[in-house]
Amino acid sequence: MSLLDDLAVRDAWKAAGKGLAAATVVSVEGTAPRPPGSRMLVADDGEIVGSVSGGCVEGDVATRALDVISSGEPAVVTYGITDDQAFEVGLACGGTIRVLIEKW
Repeated sequence: MSLLDDLAVRDAWKAAGKGLAAATVVSVEGTAPRPPGSRMLVADDGEIVGSVSGGCVEGDVATRALDVISSGEPAVVTYGITDDQAFEVGLACGGTIRVLIEKW
């Protein structure tokens, strides 16, 4: 999704009276399914648009986004797996992503 798409979703959700948060990949170390700048929007009713990881951490990000919507306090969350852990489950290599979650 582009920033314009994100803004269109934000505007539609705001018009519908929904609260929302944006979760943005702010850094990547090693390999990751999504590059920095990837964004996921979460509405206070649980609706989700976009992706920060291709599915592996979206549920946790969404839960934390609901907390951010309620509190208004942004959060930075780190998700990662070492190369050894990745190899044990059949992945080629590990990586770490940092996600900024902020109320929009």
